[in-house]
Formats: sequence, C-alpha cells, structure tokens
Amino acid sequence: MSSANVSPGEVWAPNAARVALVVRGDGGRNWSRMTRTPEGWWHPDTPLEADSDYWFSVDGSEPLADPRATWLPDGPNGPARVLPRQPHEWSSTDFVAAPWHEAICYELHIGTFSRSGTFTGAIEHLDHLVELGVTHVELMPVNSWDGEFGWGYDGAAWWAPHAPYGTPAELMALVDACHARGLAVLLDVVFNHLGPSGAVLDRFGPYTHDSATPWGRALNLDQLDCDEVRRFIIDCAEHWIRVYRFDGLRLDAVHSLVDDSPRHVVAELADRVSARAAEYGRQCVVVAEWDRHDPTPVVAVKAGGWGLDAHWADDLHHGIHVTLTGETHGYYADAAASPDPVIEALRDVYIPRRATGDPTTETPVGAMDRSRFVVCSQNHDQVGNRAAGERLEHLVGPRPALAAATLAILGPSVPLLFQGQEWAASAPFPFFADHRTTGLAEQVVAGRRDEFPDHPWDDVADPCDPATFASAKLDWDELAADSHAETLDWYRRLISLRRNNVEFAAGAPCEVTRLAGTSVIQMRRGRWVVTVDLRPETLELPEVAMEAATEPAMESAR
Repeated sequence: MSSANVSPGEVWAPNAARVALVVRGDGGRNWSRMTRTPEGWWHPDTPLEADSDYWFSVDGSEPLADPRATWLPDGPNGPARVLPRQPHEWSSTDFVAAPWHEAICYELHIGTFSRSGTFTGAIEHLDHLVELGVTHVELMPVNSWDGEFGWGYDGAAWWAPHAPYGTPAELMALVDACHARGLAVLLDVVFNHLGPSGAVLDRFGPYTHDSATPWGRALNLDQLDCDEVRRFIIDCAEHWIRVYRFDGLRLDAVHSLVDDSPRHVVAELADRVSARAAEYGRQCVVVAEWDRHDPTPVVAVKAGGWGLDAHWADDLHHGIHVTLTGETHGYYADAAASPDPVIEALRDVYIPRRATGDPTTETPVGAMDRSRFVVCSQNHDQVGNRAAGERLEHLVGPRPALAAATLAILGPSVPLLFQGQEWAASAPFPFFADHRTTGLAEQVVAGRRDEFPDHPWDDVADPCDPATFASAKLDWDELAADSHAETLDWYRRLISLRRNNVEFAAGAPCEVTRLAGTSVIQMRRGRWVVTVDLRPETLELPEVAMEAATEPAMESAR
C-alpha cells in the first residue's frame, strides 16, 4: 500500500482507544466517531470532500492536525485542508531532466531567494538560472513548520508545503515553470527528526524512540510498530514525486537515521521512488547528505549498498576552505592535517580523518564513478554554520572564491552552487528560525553551539530576530554592478565550458596534479587542462586559467 491508498480523514493511531474526526463547518466544529481496523487504522464513516478543514481528536485530546496533511493553510497548529483532485493544471507534461552525470545543481532557499520569499516570487528569477546554465534546481525544505521563517529543517508536518511560501498549487506552478524552462527540480526532505515545536506525530503512535539525534528524538525505524513509521516516510517521499512532480529528492542527514533492520529504510525509499518514477514515465534521482567516509549509500544494492544516485561529499569544500582561509577549527581539522587537502579531495573524494578519527576504518571510493558525489565550494550548511553566515567571498574576496568554484564546477564530481554565489552576493546566510515558544530560541542557539563547539560563536546573530532573516534575502539589483556582473560572467563561462564539452561530465577521467613548489593545481579532463592558482599568500589576485591541452590558451583571467 502507498500514499495513494490513504484518503484524507484516515489515520494510523494503534494505541488509541477512540479517535474522532473533527470537521470545521458553518456552525462550528462537527465531531464524529471513527472505525478502527485491526492494524490500528481509523476510518471515517463518510469520506471528506475537497476543501474540507479537519482535525483528529485522540482519546479526547484537543484537535490535532492530520500527520499526512497535504495542506495546512494555518500552519501545523491549524486544521488540515483536503486538496482538490486537480489543484494545478500542468503544462509541461513532456519534460525530461538532463542526465545526472551532466547535472549542475543550484541550491536555493525559497524565503530568501526572492523579495517576496514565496513560490511565486521564485518563478521571477528562473530565467536567470537558465542563463546561468544550471540543470537542476534544489529547493531547501519547504515542508510545514511552526513559525514564519526558518531554514526548513525544523519540520513539523512533512507532507504539506510551508504556508508562508504559498499554496500547494503555487508550489506545483513553480515546478511546472522550472520544467517549462528545461530545469529539473529536487526537493530537500528531512526524515531524520522532527522540529522542536508543532509536531504531533507522537500523539498518534510510536513514531519516535529514545535514541537521540543532534536535533531531537530519532524516528522509530526498527522497533515495535516500526512498519507503519517506515511506510509513512516512504509514502511521503512518493507523495512529493507523484503529486508535485519533483525530479528527485535530497535526503537530509541520513547518517542520523538509526535503522538496524535487514534492509535500511533509505534503500527501501530509493527503490520505491525509482519504481514509481518508472510508472510515471519519468526518471528521479535520490541524493543523500552523508557525513561518513563510506560510500555504502551509493553502492549498488546487489553489492550490499543502498543504491542511491549520489551523496554530498563535503571534503573538497573543507580542503578549499582551509587552503584559502587558514581556519582549522572543528571539522576543518582533517583538511588542515592533510599534506595536500585539495588534491586529496579531487583525487579520492574523501580526505582521511587524521585529526578527528581513525582513517584506517574508512572505506575508500576507489574507482567508483564520481557522478556519485556532489561537491561544492559553498552550500547552505557551510555558509550558515558560521556565526555570522559569511560567504566564502566575504572571507577571502570574489576572485579566490571564483577560483574555488572553478575546482568544483570543472572537477570530476557533480557540482552544486548556493544561491547568489554566482555573482558574489553581499547577503550573508546566517542561521535563522522563528521559534515563538518561551525559551526555545535560547535552546536552539545553545544546541548549535554544542553541535559545533570549536566554531567561533562570539558574534552569533540572533536566529529568531526577523532582521537576521531579512539580512539573508538576495539583492537582485546587484547584478547590474560591474564587480558582480564580472563574477557572474565568469560563472556562466565556466558552466558553459562544462556543459558544452563531454570531457567535463561527472565521472569522466580527471588527473589532478600540483605544480611542484607552487599553489597551482591542474586538472586534466580529456583534451582540456584546467589550471587554478589559489595562491593563499596573494588572495586578492589568484589566477584562473583554462586551456586546451593541444591548443594555445583559450580563456584566462587575472
């Protein structure tokens, strides 16, 4: 059974003695009893109609939102609303995504990508992404959470879009608009924990257990009654693919999914997504955030892995960051302990954990196809995990940041850009979260300090201050300024070079060397040689050069 077989008004509550359906009507709230199945599912006597607003009451509780609510117009503390059968009339029905090995990903946050911070507002800037040359747009989480603004990783309701961003139909329109422009769309989903407020899953059943993640209680994936919890997660993944026509998912922090079952829930999820996409005549990718030096998530199922298309690999970022900034705290320690961190990351994907762990326990990727790894010089985590949310160009200047991006864009793995880096945007991206519960904001800040104890937190921005959120909004007027336009032009040229030459596809051969006694790195990609001088001692003017291996230099910048 999948999500398509569960109707609005049906709910799993195996330990409840009684469940009531509460429907909002003209005369107030109408309560009606429900019927229980032996498996713990409760069904209403009369199906709900489209646009009905409803809650559940469990054993006489106050009305609670449906765990599978697909529309929460008033947020996770309000009623669920039944979607119309066809909330959006799709126009781009024949869209085909670019092959994954040719992907160039662009991560964006709906709330800060446009002035309005909405799904509709994001559509206004899609032509910019087309001109930039990206192929896959990756949305940071859009699931419903308690509050107006946030990164999206404090989800309270996983099936419904965040109401301040817009309606379900408006999110569908955004995906449709991307497809009309040839852009695939991935959605970042969070299945490893629930947000600190607004979540009601545990009021219905044993969705979590006492094992902890850095952000809260872990999901019940391998203990009593775990089958329905696993189904809830996998059905949710299918929901975004089927109803919203996303072209893939990015799974947040799968290393925090505690699952000792014979088959890991991520492998089961990937198999369902692949099967359903095939039924719909589409191709969908599943990418995971994974912080371990073990390629199991991207190893084929028949070889003992989970069969994902790719996982995020942060080591190239760390190697570049240490080389350019000299910072060695926290998770930068391993890159700092490397004899040549950028070369190691480009060549081997993983930089051995010489400082923070035992590198002898790590599993090398060997000759595995490098399209299995997503790399970057900036992403939301690496910018936002800083107290003030500084971008790389804020720390070292736009030219060194561009040199760093060159290694990611023209390197052997799938590159990912973070919104605004392509024009060296002035807006920072600090952590922000609209927590209104008394004391919760302070707890969140303390939790981030605990999660990154070696990071400098003296000037941490108040995450709950609306001004912190406002500071992260991109200023699109900057594109007209010469300094920003020059950076944007370089990004367009780099991406065009990658897209128009098969030698730069992810997984194509790449030989990496460092010129002896210099800070110059060379990557040979077929007939091309990419030469990047990071020159940490003269950061303001590094050299970025590209030349054909058998021809005179074609492009250069100083």
